[in-house]
Amino acid sequence: MAQQLRGEAKEKEITRLMGILELDLEQKNLLPPQRNALLAELKTHIRAVEDSSPLFTSDGVKTLSRHSFDSNSMVTSREAAKCLANVLLLESTTRQIFVDLGYPVKAAQRLKNDNREDELVNSRILFLITYDTTFDFSELLDDYQLAENIHLNILRHSKNYSKTGRRDPPNAIDIQALSETLKLLFNLSQYYPRHLSALAKAAPSVLKILCRIHLATPVLQPPVTYLVNALLNLSVEYDDKPLKDSDSNPYFPKPDQYCNIDRFISILDNAVRTYTEEQLETLATPLVTLLRKVFEFAPSNVRPHMQSALLPSNSERSQPLGQSNTLASRLLRLSNSPVAPSLRESVSSLLFELSDKDATSFVRNVGYGFASGFLMTHDLPVPASATEGWSTESSGGDLGEKLISVDGKEINPVTGQIREMEPEAPEEEMTEEEKEREAERLFVLFERLKATGVVNVKNPVEQAMDEGRFEEVE
Repeated sequence: MAQQLRGEAKEKEITRLMGILELDLEQKNLLPPQRNALLAELKTHIRAVEDSSPLFTSDGVKTLSRHSFDSNSMVTSREAAKCLANVLLLESTTRQIFVDLGYPVKAAQRLKNDNREDELVNSRILFLITYDTTFDFSELLDDYQLAENIHLNILRHSKNYSKTGRRDPPNAIDIQALSETLKLLFNLSQYYPRHLSALAKAAPSVLKILCRIHLATPVLQPPVTYLVNALLNLSVEYDDKPLKDSDSNPYFPKPDQYCNIDRFISILDNAVRTYTEEQLETLATPLVTLLRKVFEFAPSNVRPHMQSALLPSNSERSQPLGQSNTLASRLLRLSNSPVAPSLRESVSSLLFELSDKDATSFVRNVGYGFASGFLMTHDLPVPASATEGWSTESSGGDLGEKLISVDGKEINPVTGQIREMEPEAPEEEMTEEEKEREAERLFVLFERLKATGVVNVKNPVEQAMDEGRFEEVE
């Protein structure tokens, strides 16, 4: 292993290695093993931006790009591309240099190779140039089958995941390659919506992997997080149609229309039991957003399934909603989180949409205590029943009515608890001092009211004195 150099020594060594590699491009004076060894040694010095300036020049990027994409040896090409990817990661200004040299097309073409190392390094290079460059990926998507090659690579990965688990689990390179491809897929779907239909071909394979992958603890880590993110923009259309109109909707496959939804919910349930609210703000918000998008185009028979899994059940109403250990209760608490504003908004929106975007159903489902903030911030009218008790007798059949129909018993509209199960509030006896303060307060209020002349009232204290109900204290 090469010595870890720092400062001037590191910079001199990088300059020396780059000089040899640059000369080799013109003179071909290195044997393949020598060239590969030099690139492997160079890679050990590209782990930090400090003292690496020779790599961040136009000549440095050009030298590594030529070895990466103009070499006849795939071993040399892969070693050089790893160095290049690290340079692009460490110094953002090098990405435009790479683009100006015209190499993105060659990187995209390498994704045709059925090789996980090629997939890993070239997907990473293309992902990095989606930031801080002027490069337009439309050419690669239109003329170089970039979307199709991404789809084929994810399809290959999906074959490593079986229902029975009999196949060997993917190795580290497989998982890293999949992660880089998913990151690239997400950015392209985010920045190039015109190509969503082509990119969405990868959705069935992404869903298959997400459903079959072993969930580690904690659950929201790569590649699971990248699988979720990739689906965010692929939940719009499929087969050139809006998903809600598609006959072959990959989110709700005919054999088991609930399988993907149940997996999303299972991951969310695992996450909210494992992470802090601050961690969930970053990690769980995309998953909640995905559930919202999927519910929007879910078939009529799937929507009630999602509602029953994510909204509080009748059995939880023996106490105020949000106090049990269920997923629904945990979501209610997150909807009021002071430290996770994005997640708070996303969870509240999910619960509102699960209530069919109806304010009355929303209040009935979650209680006015949890619903009020969302309704006010979104300028939605507060149902009159939110400030009154209501009977839970119901003849209707929608979910909102079912959730308050608990054997005809009245529900507290603020807490969502069954009225008769509320603890009786003990009436504390007032002290003599408290009685005196209350009497003084009432006396002042009545005097002020009488002074207005609007009504003719007699102060009850004054009236008590006139009637002899006060005894003189000796």
